[in-house]
Amino acid sequence: MEDLSLHILDITENSIEAKAKKIEIKIVEDRKKDTLSLELVDNGKGMDEESIKKALDPFFTTKKTRRFGFGLSLLSEAAKAANGSFAIQSRPGLGTKIKATFQASHIDAKPLGDIAQTLITLIIGHPEIEFRYHHQVNRSHYSLDTEEIKAHLNEISITSSEVVNFIRSNLKEGIARIRRQK
Repeated sequence: MEDLSLHILDITENSIEAKAKKIEIKIVEDRKKDTLSLELVDNGKGMDEESIKKALDPFFTTKKTRRFGFGLSLLSEAAKAANGSFAIQSRPGLGTKIKATFQASHIDAKPLGDIAQTLITLIIGHPEIEFRYHHQVNRSHYSLDTEEIKAHLNEISITSSEVVNFIRSNLKEGIARIRRQK
């Protein structure tokens, strides 16, 4: 995968397959420490210790539609290649937390990519899921919570073109604003 937003899309889809109804995506860019960290937390069915070990094997998957499970193993390798780290915490019935940290300036660090489009794709494709997105650059931050948005929509669907265009615009402006901060 060429950028981190594609990893986020793939792993979030795994969370949804694991019956998650709430998914939190956090990105923290610390320019002083030269790090970018990515955290994905879900309330899906979780994994036991054996499954966690297998999840990092690219030739293991629980999916019936394909024979390989590259998502977690590729993210782990991307983090390690960029002088970073990777960790999974999970318990059956309680969900999963995945954290990857990267040295932002490392030559092998992947770009973040179009995170706004990734989030729009997830929201449109899974309107029943509650997504929380938090992005921090140094002390500036931006957040989006689909549960809050839905609470204000009354009878309007979160997938209606007007709402999607509003969310897309809000995401792009919010992320651009915090990334401009010094």
